[in-house]
Parts: sequence; structure tokens; C-alpha cells
Amino acid sequence: METILIIDDDDQLRQSFEKLLKEEGYAVTSAASGETGLDVLKKVMPDLVILDIRLPGMNGLETFKTIHQIEPKLPTIIMTAFGTTETAIEATKLGAFDYILKPFEIPDMLSVIKQALEAGRFMRSPVAMNGVPEKGLGEAIIGHSKSMQHVYKAIGRVAGSDATVLIRGESGTGKELVARAIYQHSLRSKKPFLVINCVAIPENLLESELFGYEKGAFTGAAHRRMGKIEQANNGTVLLDEIGDMPFSIQAKILRLLQEKSVERLGGREIIPVDVRMIAATNRDLEKALHESRFREDLYYRLKVVTIWLPPLREREKDIPLLTEYFISKFSKGIGIENPGISDEAKKMISEYPWPGNVRELANTIQKTLIFNRGAPIGPDDIAQTLGEKRINDETASVEDNQIFKQFIQKRLASYADGNVFEICMDDFAKMIIREALNMSHGNRSRAAKILGLSRPTLHSKIEKYGITLSTSVK
Repeated sequence: METILIIDDDDQLRQSFEKLLKEEGYAVTSAASGETGLDVLKKVMPDLVILDIRLPGMNGLETFKTIHQIEPKLPTIIMTAFGTTETAIEATKLGAFDYILKPFEIPDMLSVIKQALEAGRFMRSPVAMNGVPEKGLGEAIIGHSKSMQHVYKAIGRVAGSDATVLIRGESGTGKELVARAIYQHSLRSKKPFLVINCVAIPENLLESELFGYEKGAFTGAAHRRMGKIEQANNGTVLLDEIGDMPFSIQAKILRLLQEKSVERLGGREIIPVDVRMIAATNRDLEKALHESRFREDLYYRLKVVTIWLPPLREREKDIPLLTEYFISKFSKGIGIENPGISDEAKKMISEYPWPGNVRELANTIQKTLIFNRGAPIGPDDIAQTLGEKRINDETASVEDNQIFKQFIQKRLASYADGNVFEICMDDFAKMIIREALNMSHGNRSRAAKILGLSRPTLHSKIEKYGITLSTSVK
């Protein structure tokens, strides 16, 4: 259970807030002054501090500076009234995670708390490289294979520099763990580390989230807001899923890399920032370049150093190590003894293709342990966990297979001298996209989520294939 320390002299707000956070599943402790809060912090190091700027005696800014000296990686959220926004911005420049204006909306505050706790875990949880699985503690990048040895060497060589790093690999291969390992072994390891998912944030909000905005920049912009890039000043930023970043925002990221400055929305002030940039993607950036969906100049700026993560199917010798690691880790997490695993189950796991890579393997082991209730893991347990997928793979309809076969044969006969493979793939892509749009009743955002694509990518494919629907497309 994560612990949150609230420091605020408003008894009613503090007590109400404490009750709310306990209902959300957090352990909460509180203090009415900065001095008392620091005493509590020294006795029980929390996972997050929520701090009011206006306090009796030692004010919030002084309290934060002391907290930051005690534990630089402890995330702190500043609460402030409209009249003290500039002070809160100053605290953020000094390393506070974010600031929230009073009175605040509860969903907004809970969202920022969740983000801050996650950032704290990323900064403080060590990522071991080539770790020992049986310890089952913390997180580790596991593997003795030759391809993983290359990854470890690359992390070691690049971590001490400020070079921009592009991490590439299929979904589930561990790109975020590699980024965290680079950060933790870097000269900026005591400074902020922020992860920004370019897909999770809606396109119309991503720019303001990254670069901030000035008061009056748009409807609802009632005050100045620092962006995530500014908040991470002197630290490290991971731009996850950068291959899905909207084209319009890519130019601003390029400017950040070239000029080391940002400009808030609605503002003219050039704000210098010093951040180390790490980017990650599972997309084919070269194809995106060819289709004019990704800037060529940004592409070359990002790939100063490129680290490729191999898919799990190319690391077969690492699968038993990963399996043992996840059994140990998740057994501890759910409070049971390590049940062990049979050789037959290990063989089944090693022979499975794992299209979801390490993430899929981890989820499979966790689910197996939950339903296995502490008994040794056997092949039947793995088969049951993978059951739905295995049944679907092994009992595909003969009629469906025959239809696909006839379709392919027809194409092969019709395009004997052409690029048959690309034509067939385009035909299948068009059918899949059309069906996803039909299932979502023309809602492109929902269809993109079903397909695992960003909305801009889906839009470009709709245009490419000339797809039209009888339903209204949103």
C-alpha cells in the first residue's frame, strides 16, 4: 500500500482529503505545518507528499526545498490558491512534480496523484540488468542470450552521456525498462524522470501537456501552466510511442532537441530547458518516413543512438530465466510461497511463440499463479491460461481457411507479374479496417483503439485505401 503525506494547515480540508485518499486505497498521514511534516517524513518515508504553499512558520516553498534535499526522488505535489501560482511554478522549476490550484476537482487531483506515484516508482525502483531471477525483488531486465548482452552493453555505453536514444522493438519487449535503466545509470539519476505516452494522451491535449500554456491561450486556460518538458528540466524525458506522435507536434520536439527551448501555447517567451530525451516506438519509422507521417529531420535527431530490443521468439534460451523470475516476483506479490514449475510446463512455455513478448509471458505467469492457488505449475495450468488462444489457433474453421485460400489463389493468378504480396496485404488491411469501422459504427477513435492504431494512422489508412462507409464516420 502506497503512503501519502499531506501537509496543510486547513484542518477541514486535510481531514476530508485524508478520508478520500484512504477510501481510494492509500495509507495516509498528515501534518498541519512544514516543521511537523518534515518530522513525519524522517520517521516514515512516504511515497508522495502533497504540500500546501501557505503554511504557518516554515512556508511551503521552504518545506519543499528541505524535502528535496532529504530525498530528491520523492514526488511532491504543490497545492496553491490562484494568488500564489507563481510560487508554485517556482517550486515546480525546483523539482516539484506538479501543482494543483485550490479549489480543485477531485478527479483531477486523483489523476495527478496517480501520475506522481507512478513517476516516483520509476525514479526510485532500481532496474537490474541481467538480474538474478530467484530473488524476485524489484524489476530486472533478464536474459543471458547474445542479443541481450548487446542491449546491456549499449545501455552501459550510452547511460553516462547526454546523447538522445531511440529504443525500438515490438510491443512488450521491455522498452520502458531499458529507458529507466539508462536514466538510473546516468548523470541525471537524481533529477526528474517523466514518461509521456504519445498515444494515451488525446491529440488535442498532447501539445499543451508537453509544452504548457499561458493564461487565455484557449477557452478554459484560466492560469499559466507548465508543460511536462519544463517540469523535467535538468532531468530525463521518455517519449513513449513516438511513432504515433501527431505530425504537427513533431516540429516542436525537433526545436526542443535543436535549440533546447520550448514555447508555451499562447506565449511568446522562449523558455530554455535542459532535458535528456529518450524515445521509444514499436512502429516502422522508415515506412512512416516514406508515407510522410514522420519528419525525416526528427528521425535523424532521435536516432543518435538506437537500441533494438529482440522479440522473445528470438531469445528462446532466456524464456526459462524469465519464467523463474516472474514466478518468484508474482508469488511474492500475491503472498504465496514459490510453487515451482515442472519441466513439461517449462518446455510448453519455451515452445510457445509469445506474440505479446515479455509482457504476455509475465501476464500469463501472473494469471496462472492466481488460479493455481500455490500448487506446482504444470503443463495443464499453462494450457488452461493460454486456453482460449490455443483453441482459437488450433481449431480455426476449415471453411474460413478455404475461403482465404481461394482468395489468395485468385490474387496469385491475377497478378502473376506484379507485387502480389503487397497487393494481398493491402486487400486484407482494407477489409480489417472496414470491419473495425463497422463494429464501431463509424467512430474512428473507437476503431483505432480496436485495431491498436493511433487515430492519425487510421485516418491516413482510410484515405490510402479510399474506404467509405454507409454509416457516418466520426
